[in-house]
Amino acid sequence: MKLHKYTAMKSKNDRLKVLRMLISSNELCSQDEVLKALKTEGYKITQATLSRDMKQLKVAKATNMTGKYFYVLPNETMYKRVMSPKQVSEMLLTSGFLSINFSGNVGVVKTRPGYASSLAYNIDNSGIDSIIGTIAGDDTIFFVIKEGVSPKEVIPKLRTVIPEIK
Repeated sequence: MKLHKYTAMKSKNDRLKVLRMLISSNELCSQDEVLKALKTEGYKITQATLSRDMKQLKVAKATNMTGKYFYVLPNETMYKRVMSPKQVSEMLLTSGFLSINFSGNVGVVKTRPGYASSLAYNIDNSGIDSIIGTIAGDDTIFFVIKEGVSPKEVIPKLRTVIPEIK
């Protein structure tokens, strides 16, 4: 399932979500590769727009075990990459949530590979004031709950971001 090609009404926020998912699930080594991947997902943008988007997302370059450079999002430099990634449009249909566990004021969310970064971003930007912050890898999110707040109080708030939480 692909997104509709070159729809002018696509919002910047949607484009940034797709860009985050592409960078999280692929080893993209150049802006040309990123532009081609975005085009495949229905986003035809200029190199200048891509540069601004990447700056806004704080995209950096990291190196893999063989010394090859590729783009990463913040907190993902130690990423394990998905070998056969799904289409971004398919990935956006689900949060990728698998499980959640707590130990004291620390929560751990497990996701399918490639989903943790965008889910952590959504948690950070959801306005849940009882969560201090998140750290995301490829398939795991660590988050810290404010002192005095119980996991039972946080779960209903997290459901606004992750409806699959029971």
